[in-house]
Amino acid sequence: MFEQYISQIDDKWRDAFIELMHTIEENLPAGFEKTMQYNMISYVVPLETYPPGYHVTPNTPLPFISIAAQKRHLALYHMGIYTDEQLLTWFQQAYAQTVPTKLNMGKSCIRWTSTKHIPFDLIAELCSKITVNEWIGLYEGTIRR
Repeated sequence: MFEQYISQIDDKWRDAFIELMHTIEENLPAGFEKTMQYNMISYVVPLETYPPGYHVTPNTPLPFISIAAQKRHLALYHMGIYTDEQLLTWFQQAYAQTVPTKLNMGKSCIRWTSTKHIPFDLIAELCSKITVNEWIGLYEGTIRR
């Protein structure tokens, strides 16, 4: 299923997408599970670990990071920067110091319209900052009320 998704990615995005996927997998703390969710490759807290799952879609594993190749950009969705103000501030500052282009970001979505300046080392560090248990705690404290 992952291979099928990757095979459909436009050539201009594919290598960077694969590197982004490997960066996440090599730096994400133990306990997250790779799956397809919302038509993206996602790293989630499995239902075995967190049975309540995602409040928006019952019986669905709790999403944490997702990556997608869109027509005009690559996107990384990181729920930690959506819920943790300190993590968001750290990331924004580190990005500004690391990347010569302006950060293109929504609430949880980081977008790159070029593969030239994707900060893989910074993404690696971002991925390592929240464990499964910390993410569950953040989720329960800020989103799921």
